Parts: sequence; structure tokens; C-alpha cells
Amino acid sequence: MSNTYVVIMAGGSGTRFWPFSRVKKPKQFLDVLGLGKSLLQMTFERFRAITDADKIFIVSNKKYKSLIAKQLPELSMEQILLEPFQRNTAPCIAYASYKIGKKDPNATIIVSPADHVVFKDEIFTSLIKKAANAAKSSERIVTVGVEPNRPETGYGYIQYMEDDSTDIKKVKTFTEKPELEIARTFVESGEFVWNAGIFVFSVSSIKTAFGQFLPDMAESFDSIEEHLYTAKEQEAVDECYTQCKSISIDYGIMEKAKNVFVVLGDFGWSDLGSWDTLYESSEKDENDNVIRGNAMVYDSNNCTIIGRKKKLLVVCGVDDLLVAHHGNAVLVASKDCKTSLRQIVHDIQAQNKSEYL
Repeated sequence: MSNTYVVIMAGGSGTRFWPFSRVKKPKQFLDVLGLGKSLLQMTFERFRAITDADKIFIVSNKKYKSLIAKQLPELSMEQILLEPFQRNTAPCIAYASYKIGKKDPNATIIVSPADHVVFKDEIFTSLIKKAANAAKSSERIVTVGVEPNRPETGYGYIQYMEDDSTDIKKVKTFTEKPELEIARTFVESGEFVWNAGIFVFSVSSIKTAFGQFLPDMAESFDSIEEHLYTAKEQEAVDECYTQCKSISIDYGIMEKAKNVFVVLGDFGWSDLGSWDTLYESSEKDENDNVIRGNAMVYDSNNCTIIGRKKKLLVVCGVDDLLVAHHGNAVLVASKDCKTSLRQIVHDIQAQNKSEYL
């Protein structure tokens, strides 16, 4: 697919995977599944089946420049787009789209998070190619929908119009991260799918959408377009980001646009956003425990127990527990604990204990 480009978003902080995910090395750079590759490397390899390596761009924070270069040595520095600070996904996608668009105004762009897992690669590849062909031949913005198996407040939900004549369905409503009761209603209705966070569009369609729904942001990136692919690019981007509000592409564009379509697929997808989703995606022993590292487990069920080989973890007589040891921190929590890891990380930061982050 000669005019197809891929943008991998790899700037998240991964707080819901603490203590493994840290400020210096968040989860997208970790071998979370124990397969010898980081989530970023797995995502990169997945999209190599769709386009050439020189058409894959990574967008991340400046502080992860060396990590990206080390994990993906086949990339040129031109393909690593560095944000000065986090501003959510809309500025991230705008930056990549404007840069790719300057190089190839006829490009079709696929945007994907770095921390998702796909277990059926061939089905995924076929689905994404179908979405890319649909986006290339029209002004449609295409997203990917996954059938939900539980009410989940961490995902967006897509309600689409039934149309048996096509695999590309028009989106009726697009709701980003609803409250639990609303998510439960969505799942029970059978009319909604999860938004997998993958978007496909042409350069012209996404620029039009930014101009219509986020005009200030579009104006900011329009003003720096002349500096892209020059020595002044990073300075111009840094200044541009100070003018961009922090907003997701979901809130900023997807919920408002009328030309959003969805392609449905079952490709073994998981957003590895938390310890819960890691548990669901991992192999388990005869007692439904996920165990990695040096651990001895007795009379325990439905636990996630992960540590390092140099430290022995002994777990006895517990159910539904998370035990995670990494570096200088240990997390022990019941799976139904109401306190979020985001809150815990925030409290650690508030107590000036940055050495644990």
C-alpha cells in the first residue's frame, strides 16, 4: 500500500501499570506479555505487514527519544516525532498528519496506540487494509469496532447503523469513556461496540476535520508547516504545543464529525491499559493464576503474581489478589480495590516520593 502511512502513539505514562510502568520507562516500552518484545516493538511489527518501515512514524514525549531509537533501530530520526509535553491525542495526531501530509498530500494514515495487543494478526491486517481502502477512496474517517464482553469505562463506545450491504458501517453515535451505568446499558443493548482506538483517514479528510472542529489547533499547525522537515521543526513544534489545548481526538473530532464510519472485527484485541486487562490476556495455571517471575503459590486462585527472578514471591491462601514487584516498589491489592492506581501514583507524587515513580 504505497501511499499508506502508520502513526503509532507512544507517549502515554502508563500509570495503571505501576509499579512496572514508571516515568522513565512506561508500559509501551516494556515486555508486558513476557514474549521478549516490548508493546511498541510488537505494534511496529504488526504494521510492517501493511506498509514499509520508512512509512511508520512514532509520536512520543521528548524524554523517550533514546528508548524509541534503541527499540526500533530501523527508524530514521525523521520518523520519531517528539512532543514537548503531553496534550492528549488530538495534537499528537495533528502533528503527525501535518508532517506526513507535507511529504505526501495524497497519503492515507492509520493511527494506532502503541500499547494494544492483537492475537489474530492475519485477520487484523485484512481488516486494516479494508479500512484504509475505504478511507482512501472517500472523505470518510474510519475507526475499528470490537464487540464488548463487559461494561468498561476506559473505552469509547460506537453505535452504528445496520447495513448488511457493506462492511463499513456509518457511525450513529460516538461516546468516549462513559460512566459505568451508561456503559452497562450500552453492552446490554447489543447496539454498541468498543472503539479500539485505531483511526484511518486521508490527509485531506483529517485536515478538514481539524479545521472544522478544532480550528485553533489547525491554525497553529498550519503556521508551522513550513518548518516541518527542517532544522527548525522541533522548536516550532514546541511553541505550537503551548498553544494547543489538551483534548482527545475522540472528544475533539469523533463525537462531532458526521463522516465517521466503523469496520467491525474480531481479531483477538486487548487494550493493555491495566492489570485487569493483562490478567484477561494472559495464560493461567490450573487455579486461574497468572504467574511470572520467581514465585511459589499455594492455595490461591484468580491471582496475578508478577515479579523479578532475583526476588522470591511466596503467595499463600488468597484469592483475587494482585501482587506486583518491580524495582524498589511492591503493590499488593485486591482486584476489586476501589482506589485507582492513578490515585495511588498521584499520592506518591504528592508526597515527594518521586524515586518510586
